[in-house]
Amino acid sequence: MSHEQNGFTVPGLSPVPEITKGFQAALRDAFGPEYAGTDPVLRRSRHADLQSNVAFALARKLERPGRPRSPRSVARQIVKRLRVPNCVSKVRISKRGYINLTLSGEWIAEQLQRFLDDERLAVPAAFSSQRVAVTLSTPSVGTVMNAGHLRSAIVGDALARILDFLGHEVTRENHVGERGAPLGALIEHLLDFEEGIDAGLDVFAGDPDAFRRAAEAKFESDAEFAGRARRRLDALRAGDEETRRYRRLLVDASTAFHRPLYDWLGVPLTGDPRGEGFYDEYLPEVVDELVARGLTVDAGGALCVLLPGLTGEDGEPKAVIIRESDGGYGHTTVDLATMLHRLDALRVRRVVHVVGGEEREHLETLFAVARESGMAPYEVALDHAEIGLVIDPRTGHGLVSGSGKSGRASDLMDRARRRAAAVFRRSGRGKWLKGESRTEVLDALAIGAVKFAELLVPRGDGHPFALERMVGYSGRTAGFVQYSAVQLKSIFRQDGLAPESASGPIVIGTREERALALHLLNFGLALEQAGAASEPHLLARYLLDLAALSTAFYWACPVNTAPKEEIKASRQALCAVTLRTLVTGLDLLGVPTPDRM
Repeated sequence: MSHEQNGFTVPGLSPVPEITKGFQAALRDAFGPEYAGTDPVLRRSRHADLQSNVAFALARKLERPGRPRSPRSVARQIVKRLRVPNCVSKVRISKRGYINLTLSGEWIAEQLQRFLDDERLAVPAAFSSQRVAVTLSTPSVGTVMNAGHLRSAIVGDALARILDFLGHEVTRENHVGERGAPLGALIEHLLDFEEGIDAGLDVFAGDPDAFRRAAEAKFESDAEFAGRARRRLDALRAGDEETRRYRRLLVDASTAFHRPLYDWLGVPLTGDPRGEGFYDEYLPEVVDELVARGLTVDAGGALCVLLPGLTGEDGEPKAVIIRESDGGYGHTTVDLATMLHRLDALRVRRVVHVVGGEEREHLETLFAVARESGMAPYEVALDHAEIGLVIDPRTGHGLVSGSGKSGRASDLMDRARRRAAAVFRRSGRGKWLKGESRTEVLDALAIGAVKFAELLVPRGDGHPFALERMVGYSGRTAGFVQYSAVQLKSIFRQDGLAPESASGPIVIGTREERALALHLLNFGLALEQAGAASEPHLLARYLLDLAALSTAFYWACPVNTAPKEEIKASRQALCAVTLRTLVTGLDLLGVPTPDRM
């Protein structure tokens, strides 16, 4: 999908997209139209501001029997036809065949000045704004937030923040599961409290997981209770208003239980998270639409959809239950109703499900039925932003929250805060911090550590919840990035200035200044790629590299003690741009940046 189709815009001030177009035109002219879409693979290197190794892959492709091609000869053909923008001051070919480009120092400084003067850091808003629904994995009624929910919340929130910054209209959807047999047992257990429903809700609010386990135990051991639970579920399916009210009470109590943790994490939990019951009115409409399109078949009283190309593990056509023989609705039907609400009522044009791989088959089925039925036109993007497991490093298995084990999100975050306090104490940095200031720093360290670790790896990959590597001031940690920003803040504090007062002009002199400046220009590109691909790790990795370059600049290039006033003014401006980029980027990942650490 092109950026124009996707609603994204030119990615800030990075020269890479424009230079890429020049390379692709040269490749087309040199080797034919089939090579016009080849990626020149432009990267920074030790030898050039930007380097392309495209000649190496092409040399192998273009070889003919008895006519070998060297990368250097291919590179010469490309460069002969290459038309680069004015930002490029030199193009040369290395002995091995790399194409090296040097950017104009004046042009780099000019772009950074634009950064300095633009509150959006020269990242333009999307010229074609989309309405996007980002669906986060939210604990079902009677369960607690676990490691999987935590990662879904962190990744989904970061993606929503990035898309919002890029100018899209984002809706966060906290979809709460509350259908099926367990719900009948939960309601009946609630009604069994002698002191009344309010007393039952108080017990539920204390520990929803324990409440659910007690209800399940009664369902398994008490036939009379199990019968009531099944009848309660039948009443719910029949639209009984009293039963719906009980369900709503449980959804509200579950939301109230989880909201403090979401608030502490800085992840918005929508004001009225929609339980699945919210979509009840859409369910008959979904079924009628599928029947009208001739997509359903009767299977022993159950209504199913059979789609061409949709097969099960045995290779046979897969039947998707739309309405069960007892009148209940299938999982796919509920999610089709959810999608129908988002596309019709919310008018979204991109739906992103930030959930684990266990939902892959279900979502593939859901998307196929939605496409075939016409409920989701092809101009609407349907994405599964799959997230990997959070691994317990002690066992090598996924962290779980059941049976009092260590996978509860609240337990994980308590451990992170204790680890942050220990690291902070050992560092000796906190002797002068008391009360709220100390709490702010510890929260920033703990929350930042967990979020950044979750976001630094590609979202589909599993990763260990290893606090000894996650919490700290060095290495691949949020603390390192946060502290890089704090270092820059200290430069202005020492000179009694506000970062906003730095005005330059910026002049690029040293190797460290140039490396930092070139990386800053790619901020918009990192955001655009992260938003388009639903990959927040691209921004996290950008910030980690920016922090490393900022630290190298901090130690190599004195600012307040610079030898000349014009150098001092330039470096202060470069510090201001870097600081704002770090703080903005961390904020888009949901990571706080304290003033001192």
